[in-house]
Amino acid sequence: MSLATARKLASEMREAIATGGEPRAVLAPKASNQASPITTFGTFADAYIESIEGGWKNEIHRRQWRTSLRDHAASLKDKPIAEIGTEDVLAVLQPIWLSKPETASRVRGRIERILAAAKARSLRPIEAQNPALWKGHLEMLLPRRPKLVRGHHGALPWRDAPMFIAKLRQRSALAARALEFTILTAARSGEVLGATWGEIDFEQKLWTVPAKRMKAGAEHVVPLARAAIDILLALCPEEPEDDQRIFAVGGAQRSNMAMAMLLRRMGVTVTTHGMRSTFRDWAGDATEFPRDLIEQALAHTISNKAERAYRRGAAIERRRPLMEDWAKFLGGGEKEQCAAIAEEPASRSSTSGGASSSNLTV
Repeated sequence: MSLATARKLASEMREAIATGGEPRAVLAPKASNQASPITTFGTFADAYIESIEGGWKNEIHRRQWRTSLRDHAASLKDKPIAEIGTEDVLAVLQPIWLSKPETASRVRGRIERILAAAKARSLRPIEAQNPALWKGHLEMLLPRRPKLVRGHHGALPWRDAPMFIAKLRQRSALAARALEFTILTAARSGEVLGATWGEIDFEQKLWTVPAKRMKAGAEHVVPLARAAIDILLALCPEEPEDDQRIFAVGGAQRSNMAMAMLLRRMGVTVTTHGMRSTFRDWAGDATEFPRDLIEQALAHTISNKAERAYRRGAAIERRRPLMEDWAKFLGGGEKEQCAAIAEEPASRSSTSGGASSSNLTV
C-alpha cells in the first residue's frame, strides 16, 4: 500500500485504541474485501498448459497433457491447489501404477510440474514439499514395478519384411497404405501421418518434411521410390490443397494408434517405429551402402559437429538408389508368396486358416 494509505490506517488504529476499540478491526473489513478467489488444481492446470504449450511442436503432445489429466487426475480438478497433498496424488496414481505404468509415470510427472509452477506463483507454501515428487518421496510409497523400457521397439527381421508387405498389400484400409508408405520411406509414424500434399514433389519424386515436424528440428528430404509414388497417386484427389493431410480421415489427422492397431490385427508383435530398425538392419546386412548414407535416410542426428557439417548436403541423389533397392526388396514378397503356394499346396491346405509357410505370422 502507499505511504499515505498506511498513515491513514495507522491514524484509525490509534483512534480505535484511544476509544477502547480493537485496532485490528480497522484492517479486517479491508482484508475480507481484498481476498482472492480460491484457485483449484483444474483451473491452474488449464492456465499452465496454455502458457507453455507454445513450445511444444507436436499437437498430439498437447492433447495428451490435457486428456491424461482429464482421464486420470479428475479427482484433483476441483481441489484447492494449495491443499493438495500426498494422499491426493496417491489416489490418482495407485489405480494405474501397475496396470498402466507408462501412463502413470507421465501423469505423475505432469502433476509434479503443475504443483511446482503453482509454488512459483505463490499459490502453494514455499516451504512445502511437492507431493508428486518421485525421488525420496513417492518411490517409498508406491509398489515396485518393472522399469519402463524406452527406446526399444519390436522390429521385424528384415528377411521377413517382403512377406509382411505382401500381406499388408492385401488390405485396403487407409491405415494399411499409411503403414506401407511409412515402411517404404523409413520414416517415423508422426512424420507420415502429418504429411501434406504440399510437401510432395511428384516431378522430382521427393517428400520434404519441414523442420517443425522433425524430431531433430531440421528439414528432411526423402527421395520417393516408385512404390511410394504409386501409393500417393492412388490417394491423390483431383485438386489437392497444399495443407491437406495425405492420410487424414475427414480432414482430421489420424492417431499413431491406427497403425498400431493394424499391426495387432495382423498378429505381429512389432511396432511401427520398429520398422525403421528393420530397414537399418537390411541396409547394413544385405547392401553395400555406406553407413552415413543409411543414417541420413533415417534422419538421425550426428553428434560429431565436424561430421555433421560435412554431411550437411542432403545427398538426395545418393540416397535415391538406397530407397529404390529397399522398395524392390520389399516387393519381392508377392513373388515369394506365389512360389510358396505353388510349391507346397498340400502343406498349405492342411494349415489352419491357410497360413503362409513363412515363419512370419500375419
